[in-house]
Amino acid sequence: MSQDIYPIEIAGVKRDLRLFEVKPGLRLAILNILGDVELVEACANELAKQLEGFTYHTILTAESKSIPIAHMLSRQTGVPYVVLRKEWKPYMGEAIRSETLSITTGKPQTLLLDEKDIPLIKGKRVIVLDDVISTGSTLQGMHLIVDKAGGEVVKEVAILTEGERSTWRNILALGHLPLFTD
Repeated sequence: MSQDIYPIEIAGVKRDLRLFEVKPGLRLAILNILGDVELVEACANELAKQLEGFTYHTILTAESKSIPIAHMLSRQTGVPYVVLRKEWKPYMGEAIRSETLSITTGKPQTLLLDEKDIPLIKGKRVIVLDDVISTGSTLQGMHLIVDKAGGEVVKEVAILTEGERSTWRNILALGHLPLFTD
């Protein structure tokens, strides 16, 4: 079976992204960095360079595809990272939560900040990091969590943005994906 692809170069690494139909007449190029060490390392190196001289105390991301980039960026910069979970576990205690809508699943999802991670957000300058920013709903959820935890979002960062480019002009991103409509 042949699959439509979108070729792209990100941080000097070339990849062919598969196109995936999320609803009739709308396809997205899917970036999946899970297991792609070469791409994750290249993106983290480039983002670290672009963030040099910028003051932030914590990197915040949402589970799960963006965890590798948060981890590698933390390794490159020495800044700790926090992962917002999508399901509450008893060990998370009095977690802080927000709701968002995922474009890839089309379903509402919950973002949760583990109680143990609140000190990494409270009173801190936080960058929010995602692999791809499509609708901004995950960003909104992350902003809400940071606000509830008493932190300040000082920068929005992504490997790629998607959709209307002008919507994302304040995002630090390494590239942009178009929407594919039939």
